[in-house]
Amino acid sequence: MVNNPQILTTASAPQTGSEPEWRISDALVPYEQAVAEMETRADQIARGTAPELVWLLEHPPLYTAGTSADASDLLTPDRFAVHKTGRGGQYTYHGPGQRVVYVMLDLKRRTPDVRAFVADLESWLIATLAQFNVTGERREDRVGVWVQRPELGPGREDKIAAIGVRLRRWVTFHGISLNVDPDLEHFSGIVPCGVTQHGVTSLVDLGQLVSLADVDMALKSTFDEVFGRQK
Repeated sequence: MVNNPQILTTASAPQTGSEPEWRISDALVPYEQAVAEMETRADQIARGTAPELVWLLEHPPLYTAGTSADASDLLTPDRFAVHKTGRGGQYTYHGPGQRVVYVMLDLKRRTPDVRAFVADLESWLIATLAQFNVTGERREDRVGVWVQRPELGPGREDKIAAIGVRLRRWVTFHGISLNVDPDLEHFSGIVPCGVTQHGVTSLVDLGQLVSLADVDMALKSTFDEVFGRQK
């Protein structure tokens, strides 16, 4: 059974130029609940009745299908619950040991450009990985952040972080997932993001024995470097 998430929050009154609220859920958050809360908060942000929000959490094991998902990429449909979602992208896995970050920002107060926002998410992940001496890289033909693995073979690259976003009235929701120490075998039930020629890795798989709390601190410390403050 999944418990209701215990939420640590630092709320602040919405105002132009204010920093986003940061929220960490200690317990696993059901996917449907997370989506409902994101949609509610995104609407509040658009109406100016709530501050922006960066929500850090974990989900129970599940697969999500983005708007570009190909049914043939779901290799074991009965393994975990499969959730169709309005975010961009294809199939991905979420589960314990993976830091999911739902990012609800008002791009009208920042840079109203979807491509620039996705690039900023990649930059944020790369800066966070650098805190642990891991070199994350972006690829023009693949969304997400990748790590070179020459020790596993010529040209081998593994995905360490995924990105999938949605916008409504220029407010973002959904976001990123960074593999800290999930069960990597769980990814075998899908073709992650439709990519077959590369693998999946995590910080612990790369020899970085870090915790979710360590990653949370790194995400917080690098956020302003990339996103700055509202206009």
